Amino acid sequence: DRPELTAEKFVSNPFAAGEAGYERMYRTGDLARWMPDGNIEYLGRIDHQVKIRGYRIELGEVEAQILKVEDVQEVIVLAQADEQGQNQLVAYYVAEREVSTGELRSLLGEELPNYMVPSYLVQLEQMPLTPNGKIDRKALPTPEGSLQSGADYVAPRTWVEVKLAHIWQDVLGLAQVGVKENFFEIGGHSLRATT
Repeated sequence: DRPELTAEKFVSNPFAAGEAGYERMYRTGDLARWMPDGNIEYLGRIDHQVKIRGYRIELGEVEAQILKVEDVQEVIVLAQADEQGQNQLVAYYVAEREVSTGELRSLLGEELPNYMVPSYLVQLEQMPLTPNGKIDRKALPTPEGSLQSGADYVAPRTWVEVKLAHIWQDVLGLAQVGVKENFFEIGGHSLRATT
């Protein structure tokens, strides 16, 4: 008894266009493609795909790579909009030991293109759960301040380094930037570089 939901989920069959009869298809939210041999290949959920800097990313692919890292037990990757409305990948993970952001970023960089490496990497002691045992996304901490390349912090030493650090802090929305930080590993990308 919800016609708007019915219309959204039961759509005209685009493969039966022009044929006699009235055919409908059910929109499942799954993404698949027909292969030349006639089989259908399942690609994942449409609602778990996001666009980051013009690239379409399957969040499950990023999660699978993080789970390959030794001692990482659980992970969830989300896309969160920054102050400029640009999506950033945020990875929350639980591991048996402390896995530094630098180590994780380096390992992911070997397997994934740069735009798929999360901007924020947040290690948690445990994932927050809802009463029915699912990850409580609303209870995950805000990733502010968790954006570090893994480089040891070195304060600006010259007036040029001080000026650059202030520019990077403003452009990237960070409270502190050290001189050893990599612009692209702490949230920078080509659009922000032009800013």
